Amino acid sequence: MIMQQTLKENISNLRYLMVLTIPVGVWLALSGEGIICYLIPFMNFIGIPLLDFFLPESKENLPVTSEERVKSNRLFDWILYINVPCQYFLLFYMLTVVTSGEYLWWESVGKVWSMGICSAVLGINTAHELGHRQNKRDQWLAKLLLLTCMYAHFFIEHNRGHHKYVATPIDPATARRNEPVFLFYFRSIFSGYLSAWNISNNLCIKQNKKAFSLHNEMIRLHVLQLIVLLIVYLLFSWQGIALFLIQSVIGILVLETINYVEHYGLFRKKLPDGTYEKIKPHHSWNSDHILGRVMLLELTRHSDHHYKSTRKYQLLRHFDGSPQLPLGYPGSMVLAWIPPLWFYIMNKRIDLMILHQNTQDLQDTP
Repeated sequence: MIMQQTLKENISNLRYLMVLTIPVGVWLALSGEGIICYLIPFMNFIGIPLLDFFLPESKENLPVTSEERVKSNRLFDWILYINVPCQYFLLFYMLTVVTSGEYLWWESVGKVWSMGICSAVLGINTAHELGHRQNKRDQWLAKLLLLTCMYAHFFIEHNRGHHKYVATPIDPATARRNEPVFLFYFRSIFSGYLSAWNISNNLCIKQNKKAFSLHNEMIRLHVLQLIVLLIVYLLFSWQGIALFLIQSVIGILVLETINYVEHYGLFRKKLPDGTYEKIKPHHSWNSDHILGRVMLLELTRHSDHHYKSTRKYQLLRHFDGSPQLPLGYPGSMVLAWIPPLWFYIMNKRIDLMILHQNTQDLQDTP
C-alpha cells in the first residue's frame, strides 16, 4: 500500500516538469520565423486559459503523512534552480537574435514579447518562490532572476511589505474594488518602489547604519542593476538596452496583472485598536485550475501561500473557505484586461464571499 502511494506521488510530482515547456517554447519563438515568434503569448493568454476552462479543477490536497517526504524531495528545488541559467541564456539569446537585424520588425516584436512573458513566469515567479526560502543561496538566486527585468526591489517590498500589509489600504499590491487594472499598474509599481526604499531605510536605522551606504540593500540592488545594464550596453549597444528594458516592462506588467488578480477587492477588517485582523485564507483569490497551477508552480493556491508564506510550492493546500476565481490565473489576467466584464463577474463573487464570511462570524460568536 505504501509503495503504491509513493509511486502515485512520484508520478504526480513529475507534472511540475511541465514548467520547462516555457523555456522550450521561448527558444522556439526566438529561433523561429513567422507566426511561431508569437508562440508564448498564444500559449499563455489563449492556449492555457482555454485548456484550464475545459479541464476539471483539482481541490485535492497532499496527505499530511506525505508532506515531510515531498518537502524534502530535491526534484522540486532543482525545477526552480534550472530556471536561473535558462532565464539568462534566453535573455542573451533574445538580445543576440533581435539585434542581428535578420528578422522582420513584426517577428522581432513577437520575440521580445515572448521574452517579456518569460521574464515574468520563469524569472519573477521563480524568484518569488526562492525569495521566500530561509537560506541565503536561494535568496541570492531570487535576486539574480529579478535583475533580468530590473525589478530587484520586489524582493524587499514583497517579503517585508506586501506579506505584512496584504488586503489593507496600506498595501500597494492589493487592488481596490472597481479599480481598473490599468490604473492599478501605476499605483502598485510606483508605490511599491517607494515602499521598498522606506523598508530598507528603516532597517538601516534600526541597525544603526547609514541609510545612504552599501549597508542599504536598495542601494546594493541598484548597483547590481546598473552593472547588468552596463554589460548589456557593452555587448549589444543602445539597441540592446532598449530591447532589455522593453522586455522588462512586459515582464513587470504581467507580474502586476497577477498581483491585481490575487487580491482584488479583498480587505482585512480593522480592529478597535487600529491594527488589522490576522491574514486568513479568504484574503486571497484562489484557483484550483490544474494547468495554471502547474505552469505557475502553485502560485494560484495563493490563499495558503499568504496564510503560511514559508510553505514550499509543492505543499500548498486548497481551503474550502477561500474565494475562488472563475478561471485560472492566465485566464483571469485576460479577463482583468476587460474591466467592465471583470467588475461584473468579480464584484458578485466579492459580495457572496462577504455574505458568507459575515454569516460565519455570527456563527462563531458565543
